[in-house]
Amino acid sequence: MKKRILAVLLLCSVLFGGCASAGKVSDATEGSNGTETAAVAKTTDASESIPQDVIPEKVVTLDVYSQLSNFSGEQTGWFAKEMLDKFHVKLNIINDGKENYFDKKASSGDIGDIIIFGTDTDQYHSAIDQGLLLDWEKDGLLDQYGSYMKEHMQKALKKNKNNSGGHIYGFGYDVAAKSGETADFDYHPDIRWDLYEKVGKPQVNTLEDYVDVLKKMKEACPKSDSGKETYGVSLFNDWDGDMMMFVKSTCTNFFGADELGIGLYDVETGKFQGCLDNGGYYLRALKFYNQLYQNDLLDPDSRTQGYDGCIQDYQDGRAFFCIFGWLGASQYNSVAHTADGKAMLPLAAKDQKTMVYGLNVNGGNRLWTIGSKCKYPKLAMAIINWLCTPEGRLISEYGPKGICWDYDVDGNTCLLEDGYLGKSGEKFSLPKSSGYEGDFASGCPQFNNTTWALNTDNPDSNGQTYNYEYWPNVTSKKVSKIEEQWQKETGATTAKEYLSGFSYAVSKPNTYTASSKSEKLTNEWAKVTEYIRNGSWDAVYARSDAEFDRIVKKMQKNADAAGYADCVAWCKKEAAARKASEEE
Repeated sequence: MKKRILAVLLLCSVLFGGCASAGKVSDATEGSNGTETAAVAKTTDASESIPQDVIPEKVVTLDVYSQLSNFSGEQTGWFAKEMLDKFHVKLNIINDGKENYFDKKASSGDIGDIIIFGTDTDQYHSAIDQGLLLDWEKDGLLDQYGSYMKEHMQKALKKNKNNSGGHIYGFGYDVAAKSGETADFDYHPDIRWDLYEKVGKPQVNTLEDYVDVLKKMKEACPKSDSGKETYGVSLFNDWDGDMMMFVKSTCTNFFGADELGIGLYDVETGKFQGCLDNGGYYLRALKFYNQLYQNDLLDPDSRTQGYDGCIQDYQDGRAFFCIFGWLGASQYNSVAHTADGKAMLPLAAKDQKTMVYGLNVNGGNRLWTIGSKCKYPKLAMAIINWLCTPEGRLISEYGPKGICWDYDVDGNTCLLEDGYLGKSGEKFSLPKSSGYEGDFASGCPQFNNTTWALNTDNPDSNGQTYNYEYWPNVTSKKVSKIEEQWQKETGATTAKEYLSGFSYAVSKPNTYTASSKSEKLTNEWAKVTEYIRNGSWDAVYARSDAEFDRIVKKMQKNADAAGYADCVAWCKKEAAARKASEEE
């Protein structure tokens, strides 16, 4: 505890020294309204202009159906207060859960007020055909209550219009203000660096080499913080789609291939590879996870524990390796752990070819839309519009302004103490004087979608993006000893700089949207993907190489009989369409 307090005090003196000297931004952590004005140098009216005629006199509840959320129930905590204070709104988050919410509710003609689609394909087009979505241009809705989006997201809205029968029903996530840049590396292998050093820093040339490294690390650290058995990795199945999510994402991490249907799209050549192809990337990655299991390096609860269980494993230090930069390290690298010389940091394989997304002015495929039966369409539009303003984007990402982040007098975006704790994985509550209740993590927005890409420009700032890692008061702070050791070993100061020194492939911006499937193909697709998901998990838990091979062959046979070839043929046509879109 003493180490933790000391670390926080040192962190605060570094983080806020620069901001405080420029405009007393550190005072904003106390929740003082007076200092917030002094700290802000320049913000556009668009960030704070919410049409008052949309605000109901009494508090209303909006249903937010999100296919991306792991949460179900009323939004709580600090973000709930933001919505209540700004819009007189409570948000009821709905996810698919174990039941198919979309199909059940579609028949009633009402799937929610704000609707977030995980992809802009079948169910989205089905929703349009069934009249379930609101046309944003009807009655001047976008003009009056989505003015910030209309002005700043023109290409993303145009993409949606072109792909939605000439009507605007929404826009895709991670919109970029301009093209030509790349995002951060979402995919990169993070490993417990302290343990890696302890076992002698063995060389990792290729994916399979991590198995022996993790085996040595488990021998060096057999127990977690809470005394539980440790493993190499911890997984979950909540986000499995057409394939097993961790397996296909490992292909993206190491082979430069993006997910497309039931296979992988080479972002450099545009070629498609089916996930069940012998000798292909997917089966190789699947074998990697099976090798971890056979060596007692995979949490045996991975198939059943869900997202929350996986998060708890990484927080507790039960797992040492993770392919998502936003998952393992963000949970483990708390102030307490880094103060004790422990951290998860990137360790790339020599031959890996990570895929990184190019910033896309057209936005991605996870859509923000509004239901046609929404009783408060103006209000729903105003909320989405606010989430697209710099203020809305920063609050939804980092927490309340003036408490978690702010601007100094020069307009530089600053991360404040509570914002840093939120990003470091610490479990904490915002100060009572701020008026917010509950722990920070539980209060984060539960719809699990974004508007602007983190690495795109924030027009309200002095040249910063929305990504706090590159804000001046963060880049100038003194790093922990374990991070210093990593920097000395790798010769890099950030994960992006380090990974840029290896081979990587850029997913090019495009306006591609997947085509609708025929009824026959839709039925085949459902059966094939079920065989792929279940067969993949069965293969991961194979007790021997021979059993693994038998399970894979059975999965291939079942998928073939269910129409795998038809699904692959559709995917190849889609790959060609995506490639053509990238070359426009």
